Amino acid sequence: MTSETIRAILDQLRACGIDAENISWPDEATCAAVKVVCIPTSLGEGLSALGESPRDHVVMVRVDSETLQKLDAWVATDAIKSRSQAAALFIREGLRVREKELSELEEALDDLNEAKSRLRERAREVLGPDHSEEEGHE
Repeated sequence: MTSETIRAILDQLRACGIDAENISWPDEATCAAVKVVCIPTSLGEGLSALGESPRDHVVMVRVDSETLQKLDAWVATDAIKSRSQAAALFIREGLRVREKELSELEEALDDLNEAKSRLRERAREVLGPDHSEEEGHE
């Protein structure tokens, strides 16, 4: 992130009455738990991107009454066609906001899969290939 971008963000926060340079936190734990995320104010880009690829995977999710009411409010605007589209949009937006954390988790998952692969290979060496495949493991 460039210093120009950071200055622009600080200016926008000041315009909203937030002095980011002089924020005080009760303790370090609180500060560590805070994440500042800059997202576009328009959901139009996200909605357009949603329409660019088929939504052919079904995810069943239960939501509370308040969340359902908010999804229905978006549908009532006629800008969003259905609860499903609203949920897909906000899932996508939420994942975008948490992109850094998700990337870190994916890296850890890759490490785990590599370790499992090495473990299976070592088991084949110890037991022989016939035994590890008998149990349905590759």
